[in-house]
Amino acid sequence: IFGTERKEKDEPQGMDFLVTRSSRWVTVYLPLSIISFVLLFPFYWMTTTALKPNEELLDIQNSNPLLVHSPTLDHFYRLIFETDYPWWMWNTMLVAVCATVLSLVAAVMAAYAIQRIRFRGSRTVGGLIFLAYLVPPSILFIPLATIIFQYGLFDSPMALILSYPTILIPFCTWLLMGYFKSIPYELEECALMDGASRFQILVKIIIPLSVPGLISAGIFAFTLCWNEFIYALTFISTSSNKTVPVAVLSELVDGDVYHWGSLMAGALLGSLPVAILYSFFVDYYVSSMTGAVKE
Repeated sequence: IFGTERKEKDEPQGMDFLVTRSSRWVTVYLPLSIISFVLLFPFYWMTTTALKPNEELLDIQNSNPLLVHSPTLDHFYRLIFETDYPWWMWNTMLVAVCATVLSLVAAVMAAYAIQRIRFRGSRTVGGLIFLAYLVPPSILFIPLATIIFQYGLFDSPMALILSYPTILIPFCTWLLMGYFKSIPYELEECALMDGASRFQILVKIIIPLSVPGLISAGIFAFTLCWNEFIYALTFISTSSNKTVPVAVLSELVDGDVYHWGSLMAGALLGSLPVAILYSFFVDYYVSSMTGAVKE
């Protein structure tokens, strides 16, 4: 009996296999190092390319592609002061914020109606909404282009603000449906017994408890709007009205001449807002993936 107890105590339990230094290197540090390198290397490459003068960029034989010998800010100066890049950033921010807000408002209403009111056919409607998200945007932009032209919205930010929710609302609705489902129904039933309306329950109970889910859906919507390319390329033609993903590619390439320094500077500055957004709300994003209110 004592031998069995001693053997059970000696066996590793739970996360005890991470106690030794060699085990931590194999199971934690090495995988994290590889993942960090893969994720951060594009940012390092963009930074080094943006800081290199044209002489180093063109002299492949004598310069190290991974190091900067004579850093310069000429590419950033040309990008900011000699192009419409500030306007491109403003257009991208305006479109992303407005489309995200519209999508979240519509998704909250739809997800609450489908998940909490329990009307007949609600599951079918929820499945159809998710299937709408699976439709490729490359197919949707063809009929959307006809509607944009008919309403006179072509070559304006409003064309993107009204077209992006068509691909954002289905996924945000599906995501919020799963989050609303984890909120106990007893809270809503008590509020109904106290005389609260459905709208009051949504605003004062469901939405405050669903902040992590809303932030998660908002981050997804904002990121998709910020990086979207097909709709922005199709619906916008004027240089000053373009968004960053399209403008960097179309305005910083002269025929077969690629201005790599300015291209990488534009890509680096264009990726910073999304990175900052993730860094501020990463805790809410993780909590939305691990669960909501428990009974």
